[in-house]
Amino acid sequence: MAPGIASLRVPRQPQFLTRRRVLLVDEDARDLQYYGAVLQEEGYEVRACESYAQGAECLDKETYDFVVVSQGSRAFEGRFLLERVMAVDRRTPVLVLTRSVDMNCYMEAMQLGAVDYLEKPLPPAEIVRIVETHLRPRAAA
Repeated sequence: MAPGIASLRVPRQPQFLTRRRVLLVDEDARDLQYYGAVLQEEGYEVRACESYAQGAECLDKETYDFVVVSQGSRAFEGRFLLERVMAVDRRTPVLVLTRSVDMNCYMEAMQLGAVDYLEKPLPPAEIVRIVETHLRPRAAA
């Protein structure tokens, strides 16, 4: 090893051959920017959408390895997007985030196929842990 090589700071990348793609949908611009920056720093390719309609358009055009969607209000506006992801590929992990936990929305999200339903704000390490846990290479069947 050449002198000084070990001291170079190498950005941390997920241990995948290609960059994993995350779709992030949240109508709160601050949350969108925060979670997007956290995931990009970890090496994920992030597509940030500021509306559920924009998120649906992205799902129609591209594939994603992981989806993070905001619940929205207690009316659970994010349900539409969760249903859309499950219709495209039920194996795609979806994390639902909310500012106000609602047991009915929680039950509905989990029944529809979400991998988790958590209250905002999530610390950076927690969102990274959740994404990495669900994106670990699956064992060959």
